[in-house]
Amino acid sequence: MIILVGASASGKTEVAKYLLEAHGMKKAVTHTSRLPRQGEKDGVDYHFVSKEEFDRLYQDGKMVERVEYNDNYYGCSKAELSDDKCVILEPHGFHKFQSLNDPRLISFHLVADEKTRRKRMRERGDSEEAIESRLKLDREAFSSEEVGKPDFLIQTGNRPIEEIGEEIYRLYQEKLGE
Repeated sequence: MIILVGASASGKTEVAKYLLEAHGMKKAVTHTSRLPRQGEKDGVDYHFVSKEEFDRLYQDGKMVERVEYNDNYYGCSKAELSDDKCVILEPHGFHKFQSLNDPRLISFHLVADEKTRRKRMRERGDSEEAIESRLKLDREAFSSEEVGKPDFLIQTGNRPIEEIGEEIYRLYQEKLGE
């Protein structure tokens, strides 16, 4: 499984999309206790479950991790772990995956400087207030101390997504082959 970790606008989502399209990888479908938004499908966007069901899955040891955000749970189940999948994680979730000590979970910390990330956020239409807030929060949340030790550190800077995606896929295949 490819694990992508990185601050806002570091390229995680675009790289994940590239890996799905170019290499046939699948998105790990995570669980949430929130209600589906318009257009979202159960089993495609998320596995939508009640808070009680999420708690039961977590207590039964079926979840790798659980985070609470806006009074809802989010997390990835152990059933989603597979070589042909990709997941995007925050540092807390990443540490939970690392604690599994599974050599088939290959992690990549995507890094871009704030100037580049600010430009990307503006291009995707984020408000200036939201941009400054995310940059401030991400300075601490995605520091190298908080992220820890991924298998690979990938500078995304001004590189094309295709180039980054190909580098990640190549490194992933090489690491799986070790």
